[in-house]
Amino acid sequence: MEPLSVVVVGAGYWGPNLVRNFNLSRDWHVAAVCDLDLERAEQLAWTTRDAVAVTSVEEALALDGVDAIAIATPARTHEKIALAAIAAGKHVLTEKPLAHNVESGQNMVAAAAAADVVLMADHTFCYTPAVLKIAEYIQAGELGDITFVDSVRINHGIVQPDVDVFWDLAPHDLSILDFILPGGLRPESVSAHGSDPLRLGKACVGYLVMNLPDDVIAHVHANWLSPTKIRQLVVGGTRRTLVWDDLNPTQRVSIYDRGIDFITVNEDEARAAAQVSYRYGDTLIPALPEKEALSLMVAEFAASIREHRPPRTDGLAALRVLNVLDATTRSLEAGNARVAVHDQKENVA
Repeated sequence: MEPLSVVVVGAGYWGPNLVRNFNLSRDWHVAAVCDLDLERAEQLAWTTRDAVAVTSVEEALALDGVDAIAIATPARTHEKIALAAIAAGKHVLTEKPLAHNVESGQNMVAAAAAADVVLMADHTFCYTPAVLKIAEYIQAGELGDITFVDSVRINHGIVQPDVDVFWDLAPHDLSILDFILPGGLRPESVSAHGSDPLRLGKACVGYLVMNLPDDVIAHVHANWLSPTKIRQLVVGGTRRTLVWDDLNPTQRVSIYDRGIDFITVNEDEARAAAQVSYRYGDTLIPALPEKEALSLMVAEFAASIREHRPPRTDGLAALRVLNVLDATTRSLEAGNARVAVHDQKENVA
């Protein structure tokens, strides 16, 4: 099949990664790089086969044969760029998060649905071989019923000028949970705790607790200030527990056949007693292929367009992440109170 044609908007931090993977893919041809800084756009365009450099989205959309727009600009600009591209009949890929607020995300999802074009979020970690394997194990029931989730993403990070640590780092963890949990990420409520030791007017260290259905609790720790870097996910199940250590190249995913078995006795009593037995079994370390997540992501974008189907990380998945981020902000504003998470189905036509 002929390659699809894409314009990458934004030649800053993430744009070069997108350009490189689109350029290396047989599914794609980079038609242009768009950035307000023409020199920067030209430098990035020069790394491709024959892309041109433009300074406005209007110029990019006017190019012949463009199938899609990939947005790698700040979240507050996503809605305007995406709606212009959708109105021109183009498919859209956006950097995380989908938008800077829920309303903007809803507008993007509704517009894409009305125009019958693909809207996809670049939730990159969902395309890592490790997360794909984790989703496979959970879907197959290898862990049993999920009992808890604990996710840690801490390091000496770049303090963002326009968002707090939750909006900067937590979208990675939230998108992963949405990808691997049966039915997606649909917490009933959340409570967020953040601290601002640098007096920047935003949380630099954050703890997010999500109450999931069936009394399952999920916890996300995000931190810009840690001198050590940790990227770890623990998913507990009634049968097995899975640990993902993204910084351990030889043992990224481990599945422990260990757990606690509860045997309820005296069921007729008002407060039933329980016997607890501890189970210690083998540890499985699955082999994982070495593939760049972004290469799998751009392939999925092309496949969803050609097969006329939603991508794995579609607009609704990205909106579920936005809903949790919105609830996180409301919790912080309410003094760390537990707040309900709104369902996007109530608001998206």
